[in-house]
Amino acid sequence: MSQGIREKHLGLRKAKNGLFLSVAGLLLLIAVLPLFLIVGYVIQQGLPDLNTQFFTLPTEPTGMPGGMGNAILGSLEIIGFATLFSLPLGIGAGIYISEGRIGWIKSVSRFAADVLSGVPSIVVGLLAYVLVVRPMGGFSGFSGSVALAILMIPIIARQTEQALRSVPSSIREGALALGARRTQVWLKFVLPSAAGAVITGFILAFSRALGETAPLLFTAFGNEFWSTNMMQPLAAIPLQIFVYALSPYSDWQKEAWTGALILVILALSMNLVSRVVERRRFR
Repeated sequence: MSQGIREKHLGLRKAKNGLFLSVAGLLLLIAVLPLFLIVGYVIQQGLPDLNTQFFTLPTEPTGMPGGMGNAILGSLEIIGFATLFSLPLGIGAGIYISEGRIGWIKSVSRFAADVLSGVPSIVVGLLAYVLVVRPMGGFSGFSGSVALAILMIPIIARQTEQALRSVPSSIREGALALGARRTQVWLKFVLPSAAGAVITGFILAFSRALGETAPLLFTAFGNEFWSTNMMQPLAAIPLQIFVYALSPYSDWQKEAWTGALILVILALSMNLVSRVVERRRFR
């Protein structure tokens, strides 16, 4: 092949490569554009009413200065209890799916986790209503925590499984060769090696549960006052946004936008933290 023909083929390949990268960049821009539009519009609508009162005052009747302090406190309580339920169960399930000996149980557990992670959140809310709210005789923050825990468990379990499977088998073999029992291998060697990815999975599950509204409509129900009683209805940020957004009052609608801005900031912050944890894991 002469020098001219090689240069012609090389130029054609470079042109194809440039065209492919240009098309891929354009598709990337189209894919991420909705995110920037949503974030920008929420900031534009919610930022003007973001002040100290929003965090320190409870919900008030229309026309009176109010905030979402009680909803922020309620969200923290509900998510906190949901974490107490979901974190040990999710990590335990992930360990068994990755390290268990009985194959069919692992397959069934993995399939159940995949199916559960795809179940609509409103269905989970109905399930929690039947299993928790009706037997307890009323709405409560506790039932909201159970509903959110059901949503968080499969995410944590699958992320834990993937994290443990990425740990080199030489670590397990070395620990077993030194005389460690299988339980010691999991808890003292494998799990610490995968801690970064496990934390990332928990953060993703936490950020998803933080913005869920449908399950809380059937469980926590909402509360206009300050409350720390988990056995009573509790306010939550998504619930308050839902109520305010549907109201005909402009001041409540503005507070709904501000609440949405708080949720967006929290979600972006949690995802940023998970990225930092994941990056440190691969250093």
